[in-house]
Amino acid sequence: AGAGAGCPVLCTCRGQAVDCSGQRLFSVPPELPLDTGNLSLAHNRIASIPPGYLACYGQLRALDLRNNSLAALPAGGAFRGLAQLRELDLSYGGLSAISLDALEGLPGLVGLRLGGNPWVCGCAMEPFLKWLRGRIQRCASGSFQACHLTLTLDDYLFIAFVGFVVSIASVATNFLLGITANCCHRWSKASEDEDV
Repeated sequence: AGAGAGCPVLCTCRGQAVDCSGQRLFSVPPELPLDTGNLSLAHNRIASIPPGYLACYGQLRALDLRNNSLAALPAGGAFRGLAQLRELDLSYGGLSAISLDALEGLPGLVGLRLGGNPWVCGCAMEPFLKWLRGRIQRCASGSFQACHLTLTLDDYLFIAFVGFVVSIASVATNFLLGITANCCHRWSKASEDEDV
């Protein structure tokens, strides 16, 4: 962005607030004023944030990306250099997973909204969830209500292995019980023969 960048087309600028919400944008505006402190790109059709796009906007404190078509965030590139960012809204998009790298460079982040995304919850999300619990003061408890639990290939292999082991143990147990019953029957028959 150039030092003298004005208000982007289709956006409204008031002081340090830039509002580009509800404009049916498919991509982020090419340039923003360098002193942008509050940026709303909500209710658009934005599918990606180019790596390094926000790096020049070090005064950004609030970023609203809710209700867009974001399916993924670039690891580390998307929010790098936003040390002042306190509020981030990524709700109601297309995110199924989020990399911890995408958010670790935000030391000032206190509010994060993630609800309404089609999360795929599995072991890969664990580091992110631990980070979330330890760092973010305000994160809606319902953020992961739409979580869909999926099993990985490793999970299926483990289940198959356990099933196989249980089957073998069951067959072995039945075999031993059969032998024991047969031995008891023979011993009982032998005892009856001796008594006669």
